[in-house]
Amino acid sequence: METVDILVFGAHADDAEIGMSGTILKHTRAGITVGLCDLTRSEMSSNGTVENRFLEADEAADVLGVSLRSNLGLPDRGLSATSKDQIDAVTQEIRLRKPRIVFAPYWEDRHPDHIACSRIVQEAVFNAKLRRYLPETEAVQVESLYFYFINDTADPDLVVDISDVYAGKRRALKAYKSQFTAPEIGKDIVATPINQNYLQRVEARDALLGQKRMYTYAEGFMSKLPYSVDYFLPKKGNEI
Repeated sequence: METVDILVFGAHADDAEIGMSGTILKHTRAGITVGLCDLTRSEMSSNGTVENRFLEADEAADVLGVSLRSNLGLPDRGLSATSKDQIDAVTQEIRLRKPRIVFAPYWEDRHPDHIACSRIVQEAVFNAKLRRYLPETEAVQVESLYFYFINDTADPDLVVDISDVYAGKRRALKAYKSQFTAPEIGKDIVATPINQNYLQRVEARDALLGQKRMYTYAEGFMSKLPYSVDYFLPKKGNEI
């Protein structure tokens, strides 16, 4: 059993990379263990195959330096926050990996699976701490749950400066050739929203958000709880 400090959930392989691969890379380079968990095998994607998507996901994981990448095999376009089986599967993953921090997609998005994933993870984080829920496994208290943006955005509660790792984010995203490659005449590739200059729009979004804090690039996150800090400036000696 491999545990991690941070566990990032996505409905599909590439969700986490779109929303927060810079933040993931920044943490792994700092020696913090990060795990990725894809809820589905992306079997309903218009382009690519399940087998190829696994290879692309592994390549992206290598770029990001994560400790593990798992896949729960839940139904693509069949995710439901009312499914006890699906919530239990995510609850068990949290208990298996014992993360201090969990990330999920932002709860508003044009893709219904991203919304469902967000709700499932919220339910699972709550259930994971209940010792009488699935009592055959040990309860786990997650310290914080944050939400990253995929397609839709809002004014974030906090931002992470990812300027110095942005080249790594580009490499992680480019691993998904089946998803982000523009269609060509004679090629068996269907035009979709994510192969029509989508990566350029992601980079523009990250640059625009970074501009608000004078960073070259930034990723934003939401929290349903107040963001807690001990001090607004570092302590000096024994001063309080």
